[in-house]
Amino acid sequence: MDAMTLLHERNSMGKLTGPPPDRQQLDALYRAALRAPDHKQLTPWRFIEFSGEGLDRLGELFAKAEYQANPHTDDGTMDAARKKVRRAPMIIAVIAKVTPDFPKVPPIEQIISAGCAAHGILLAAQALGLGGMWRSGGYAFDTTVRQGLGLAEHDQIVGFLYLGQPGGRNKPLPERDPDDFVERWD
Repeated sequence: MDAMTLLHERNSMGKLTGPPPDRQQLDALYRAALRAPDHKQLTPWRFIEFSGEGLDRLGELFAKAEYQANPHTDDGTMDAARKKVRRAPMIIAVIAKVTPDFPKVPPIEQIISAGCAAHGILLAAQALGLGGMWRSGGYAFDTTVRQGLGLAEHDQIVGFLYLGQPGGRNKPLPERDPDDFVERWD
């Protein structure tokens, strides 16, 4: 697949099956991530991989977050939180390692750089024939989850990348006209 086709046809895959990406594929995904724009070469990102029992531990962390938010949460809600991680055979949490007050590189730029790293992973996954879905939701901003993942005070969870083998059809992509999004100052 050529680069322009990949960029124009990248699509999220909500249904993912096993096996998870292998070590060679993961190496390619991370190498793509590490090419994200990186002002002053801060490398403002890190990645946490979850597979196998690691997914169960993440699911327990999500359930704990539900309980911390509402101690009267019912068992069904707790079980649903645990099961969310099983939507894919692997999840990669993308963390923005934010260095506050760094000269010429504001925190927002560091977070965007980590977002570009996440996008690089998704592009590389599709190029390798893998499926992926970027999810965030409340868990990405939850204090219990942040603490459970060992985030520093200024770090941010950019998203959880669900990865695996495509288990369904690609959803139709909307046709968008670039002119609807571009303002030109000629």
